[in-house]
Amino acid sequence: MTQDPIRWLWAAVAVALWLLVVVAVVWARARARRAAQARAAALAPGPGAETLLIAFASQTGQAEELAWMTARSLAEAGAPARVALLGDLEPAELKAAGRVLIIASTTGEGDAPDAMSWFVRKQMKAPADLTGLSYALLALGDSSYAGFCGFGRALDAWLQRSGAMPLFDRVEVDNGDAGAIRHWQHQLGAVTGHALQADWTPPAYDRWRLAARSHLNPGSPGGEAHLLAFEPIGHTPRWVAGDVAEIGLPGDPSPGSREYSVASLPADGRVEFIVRRMTAPDGTPGLASGWLTRELPIGAEVGMRIRTNRAFHGPSAETPLILIGNGTGLAGLRAHWKARAGVPHGGAWLLFGERTQAHDAFLDAELKADLASGLLTRLDRVFSRDPGDGRYVQALIAEHAGALRGWVDRGAAIYVCGSLEGMSKGVQEALEAALGADRLLALTEAGRYRRDVY
Repeated sequence: MTQDPIRWLWAAVAVALWLLVVVAVVWARARARRAAQARAAALAPGPGAETLLIAFASQTGQAEELAWMTARSLAEAGAPARVALLGDLEPAELKAAGRVLIIASTTGEGDAPDAMSWFVRKQMKAPADLTGLSYALLALGDSSYAGFCGFGRALDAWLQRSGAMPLFDRVEVDNGDAGAIRHWQHQLGAVTGHALQADWTPPAYDRWRLAARSHLNPGSPGGEAHLLAFEPIGHTPRWVAGDVAEIGLPGDPSPGSREYSVASLPADGRVEFIVRRMTAPDGTPGLASGWLTRELPIGAEVGMRIRTNRAFHGPSAETPLILIGNGTGLAGLRAHWKARAGVPHGGAWLLFGERTQAHDAFLDAELKADLASGLLTRLDRVFSRDPGDGRYVQALIAEHAGALRGWVDRGAAIYVCGSLEGMSKGVQEALEAALGADRLLALTEAGRYRRDVY
C-alpha cells in the first residue's frame, strides 16, 4: 500500500467529488419529484378521494406533457388523477394502483428513454406480479425509424406477461399525430365514464420576430445550415440550457410544428437555433426548413414557445462536462457551455464532427474565442470529407479514451446531441468501448449520460 501523502490527497479529492455528484443527482431528482407532487396536488380533490395513476416515460418532454394534459382533462371531467415518472415506480406500486394510464416514448431505434434504463434493466428483465392491474398505454414514436414505438410495444408485452390487463388496445402515435391523440382521449372517456373535451387546446404560442439569419456553411457538400435568431415581442421568456423551441408552421394548422434545440440563453435577449435545409429527392425543400432558411423574411413574425426538456438540462457548473455532437447538434451543446460564462466551472470539453473544415467549421471564430477565454477547456474536431481526416466524431472518443476516462473519474457528465442516424449509435459504441458497457449504464442511471438525438 502506498504511503505517498500526495496520492492519498488526490484519492480523497476524487472520492469527495464523486460524493458531491451523487448528492447533486439525488437532490435534483428529489426536487423534480416535489415539483410533480405539487402539480398533482393542484389537480387532486381532498384527502381520501380515489385518484387515477398516470405514469410517463419521456425522453424530450412530450410524454410528460401529454401525461399532465391527460391528468388536467380527467380532473376537469371529475376524475382526479396523479402523475408519476414510470421509472420511479416499483411493480408493487403499479399493482396497488389498480388502474394506470401509461404514456411512453421510444427513442432511437426502439430504445427506452434514458431515464428508464434502471427500470428496464431491473424490472422488465422478467415478468412481475401485476395480476389485478388494468392499464391503458399511449406509445409515442416516429415511423421513419425501424423500431417505431419499440419501447412502448416492449412495455405492453411485459405488462401482459406480468398478468396486467389492457383497458383497450395500445394507441400508437406517429410523430405527434393529432388523430391518434384524439383517439386516446375518446377511449379514456369511454373507460372512465367521463367525457373529455374533444380536442386539447394546441399550445399557446408567443409572438417572436426573426431578427437575423446567417448561412453557416457556404460551399458545403452537405445541406445548407443556418443560424437563426428570434426576438420576443411583448413578453420576457425564461428557459435553461437543454430546452427546446417549438415553432408553429405557417398556413393550414395541419402541418403542425417543428422543434429545435435552443442554442442561446435568456441573457442573450433572443432564442437561437441551427436549421439545416432539407430537400426531397426531386429537390423540393422541406416544409419547415425551406420556410425558415429562405422564405421567412427578416423582421417577420412567427408563433413559437420554449418547451422545457428536463431530460437534457445540464448539471451544476462545478461538474466537468463532456459535450459530443455533429452537425446542427452543435446548437443543443452550445447553450450548455454558454451557461457557464462568468462562473467558476469544472471544465467543458467539446468533441464535434462535420463534413469539411473549409466550409463546415460551424461557429469557428466563436469556438476559438471560447477556448481562449477558458469557457471551453478543450476542443477536438473531425471532418469526414477532408482528405487526410475522413473520421466521424466517434473516432475522437476512441482516440482520446484515456483522457475521457480521466474526466469521468473526476465526475464528468456526458451530453450528446445530433443525428440519430450514423452518429448516436457510433458514439454509444465508442463510449462503451472506452468506459465499459456497465459503467456507461451506471452513468445513464445517475443522469450523467444524456442524449438529445433526432
